[in-house]
Amino acid sequence: MSQYTKKDILELVEEEDVEFIRLQFTDLFGNMKNMAITAGHLEEALDNQVLFDGSSVEGFMRIEESDMYLCPDRSTMAIFPWRLQQGKVARLICDVYRPDGSCYEGDPRYILRKVVAEAAKLGYTFRVGPECEFFLFHVDDDGLPTTISHEQAGYFDMGPLDFGENARRDIVLTLEEMGFDVESSHHENSPAQHEIAFRHNEALAMADQIMTFKMVVKSIAKRHGQHATFMPKPKDGVDGSGMHINMSLHAADGRNVFRDETDPHGLSREAYYFLGDIMRHIKAMTLILNPTVNSYKRLMPGYEAPTYIAWAERNRTPLVCIPAIRGENARLELRSPDPSCNPYLALALCLAAGLDGIRNQILPPEAIEGNINAMTPEERKAKGIERLPKNLGEAVEAFGADPLMEQVLGEDVCRKYTKAKTAEWRSYNETVSQWELDQYLLKF
Repeated sequence: MSQYTKKDILELVEEEDVEFIRLQFTDLFGNMKNMAITAGHLEEALDNQVLFDGSSVEGFMRIEESDMYLCPDRSTMAIFPWRLQQGKVARLICDVYRPDGSCYEGDPRYILRKVVAEAAKLGYTFRVGPECEFFLFHVDDDGLPTTISHEQAGYFDMGPLDFGENARRDIVLTLEEMGFDVESSHHENSPAQHEIAFRHNEALAMADQIMTFKMVVKSIAKRHGQHATFMPKPKDGVDGSGMHINMSLHAADGRNVFRDETDPHGLSREAYYFLGDIMRHIKAMTLILNPTVNSYKRLMPGYEAPTYIAWAERNRTPLVCIPAIRGENARLELRSPDPSCNPYLALALCLAAGLDGIRNQILPPEAIEGNINAMTPEERKAKGIERLPKNLGEAVEAFGADPLMEQVLGEDVCRKYTKAKTAEWRSYNETVSQWELDQYLLKF
């Protein structure tokens, strides 16, 4: 991560002929927002003098407390490679502050910062490597998105079967130009589905990268005449899109704390404790990791997404997989999150639960071998295997019943988030779907 000074940024903007700077931040529900300024106002922005109306942002302040400030994180300065070469556009990711100079407690970036600082006090750095999946669909004559794709490509297929190969290549090249370390990219299992994985990074920087990644994917797809969507399950009968999170803790000297090559799974006691508490809190965390009604259409047996709360080595059906890689690359792979989640809140909860597990020495249950989806209900019950929430309503209930959620996110954020998701679930249940019309309109 580059450590720019104010002088560095002002000189870079002048040298690169940058005319517009986007001051970006993320709302409570994982949507990127921004305010654009011209280069002439950059200095006052770098002095934290840009005011905005927080009451206009969903999940932020009440109208009587609406004044808030955008405070740029100078290390996030980046120029968009796909914009015009004359009059370029750059961005700075911002933290949100109150007028009195204090951090706004409902800013998702601040929430993650707090937990990262807590880990640092214990001597840990939390490193994360996501595997982000998305679909590329056609647009209609008005440029609006569809769920249409004429390709039939599957896992690791290439062109000409893979119609999105050129767009995916340009996405990767753009990401690398913006400083990403892209480890791999390929066509996924479902037609028109793709995955791009980037190398692990510290948690806050990675959350910033995930938000930037989504923006880049959508922007480059549009230039190719396609629509990119991170909706978890846009089509029936195919695998949905996940965002597996590979996690590890590192000591001050860079040593991977999860590493223990004397253990059968290559994991240390700290790794087991970390895993144990994530499994203990996962039902409540699911509301943040899988935040939409549609998220639960992906978390169904038979679609390569986890349904049950278990862990295993090299077994792709449980919630947590232990990759075969050992040594300094030892890690836990959490497979339930999807790309519609707010990455700041998701990583904050994963880290907070893991640290709680280390403090309280929470061991996970025994590893599960074999296909959990193929087990009978009686077999799963005998092994103590529980199910993830089946829908958004169950996730809301689990979220409200777990004190750790409020401890990490704060009372105000939990109240606003629960209220919004309860309304979403109610609206979904009250809406008459096309499926119901197809099934019942003629019959009854």
